[in-house]
Amino acid sequence: MYKLIAVDIDGTLLDSKKNLTNETIKAIQQAVRQGVIFTICTGRPIQGVEPLIDKLGLDLPFITYNGAVIVKGKSKEILYEVKMSAADVKTVMRLGKRLGATNLLWVNNQLYADPLNENAIRYSNISKTPPQPIADLEVLLTQGVTKIVWCDEVETINRWHEQVGPFLTETINHHTSQPFLLEFVDHEVSKAKSLARLGALYGIKQEEMIAIGDGFNDLSMIKYAGLGVAMANAPEAIKEQADYVTLSNDENGVAHVIDRFILAKSAENTLK
Repeated sequence: MYKLIAVDIDGTLLDSKKNLTNETIKAIQQAVRQGVIFTICTGRPIQGVEPLIDKLGLDLPFITYNGAVIVKGKSKEILYEVKMSAADVKTVMRLGKRLGATNLLWVNNQLYADPLNENAIRYSNISKTPPQPIADLEVLLTQGVTKIVWCDEVETINRWHEQVGPFLTETINHHTSQPFLLEFVDHEVSKAKSLARLGALYGIKQEEMIAIGDGFNDLSMIKYAGLGVAMANAPEAIKEQADYVTLSNDENGVAHVIDRFILAKSAENTLK
């Protein structure tokens, strides 16, 4: 029996118009009433999921910043947090400046940009957080940087993603969360590791978890969970590594998984 379900947001929980449908809300609420822990697992900061908290009306644990911070939605209680080391922040920022990237730093849920340009504004519109210039990096480093983001054109992000690996230390994880975003976090941060920590907090085993996603930053949790689910709109490389492929995000794919594997509305509620 599955006791926890972790779901990505963009391309997974939300449809292509960025809407959370009534069918999906109803399925989530039914699962929670049955005692299932539902968590949203996203690269967004907490302010990026607050509208969803209001729509769901539940005080759920949210995995934010791709696993760097686990926080209760309504109370804002931080259950777990990992920040980058000062040395790793400087490494990524130097590399970003050398490549001409915009360094976007998250510090205590505030967004800082160097330089403060069009890419910074574009990302701030997505994250719903106004960017601030970096007046004193050393001050920010003492507070701790949660993650660094580069925002640019898809072709540029793809090129950087292929180039940066040899210049990073083994204490830095990097991945794309959206095709136009390249993100850097501490090596202890991943959606899979955050699921493991949630499981420890709630007494839930790995095989009792479902993880649903559509992006490459979801792959770690899809491979980790007892039931790893890819959306129909996910790239083929992700579908190939999933245990199950659900409907697309425009067909209430998350609700379909809940109905089949938690609420058991389908007669065939086991994998073939």
